[in-house]
Amino acid sequence: MFPDDIVALANEVLEAAKTAGVKIATAESCTGGLVAGALTAISGSADVVERGFVTYSNEAKTELLGVEAQLIGDVGAVSEPVARAMAKGALANSRADLTVSITGIAGPTGGTPLKPVGLVHFATSLRGGSTRHRMEVFGALGRERVRQAAVKLALSLLLARLREMQTSRKPERPPVERP
Repeated sequence: MFPDDIVALANEVLEAAKTAGVKIATAESCTGGLVAGALTAISGSADVVERGFVTYSNEAKTELLGVEAQLIGDVGAVSEPVARAMAKGALANSRADLTVSITGIAGPTGGTPLKPVGLVHFATSLRGGSTRHRMEVFGALGRERVRQAAVKLALSLLLARLREMQTSRKPERPPVERP
C-alpha cells in the first residue's frame, strides 16, 4: 500500500519508539491520516501508536485538538502557530508521549501567492518537553507526491526526536568501589 521507503522509515520509527517506551499520536490535515496509516500498516504497531486525529476541517482542528478558532482565523490553518497548536492538542487529548502534526496545501488547488501549493507545516511535541516546528515547500509536485513527501518528512521528524531522546539519556554509572 505504501512505497518501500515509507514502510522502512515507519518501521524505524516503531522500533525506536518501542525501545524508548514511547507512545505516538498523529494530528493530520493535508495527509488525511496517511502517517498513522503508514505506522499501522506494520504488524506490532499497536505497541506504539496510541491514536491518530484526522483534522481536515478547521472545525475538526478546534473540536478534536482544541486549536482556537480565533488562531485559525487570524493566521490560517496552514501556518506555524496552527501546526504547533495541533501537536500540543494531540498531546493534551491522548495518552501519547510524542506527537506529530501536519497541515498544508497538497493542491492542485488552494494555493495563494503567500501560501503556495506544496507548502506544509509540521510540528512535533514531546510530553514534558518542547514543541518544534518545520516548514517545507515541496512545490507543485502533484497532490499524491506532496502528500507522500509530507508523510516521509513527518516520519523522519518523529525518528529524529526519538533518536535525540536516546542520546540525551545519560547512562547510569556503576558505583565506584572503594578499598
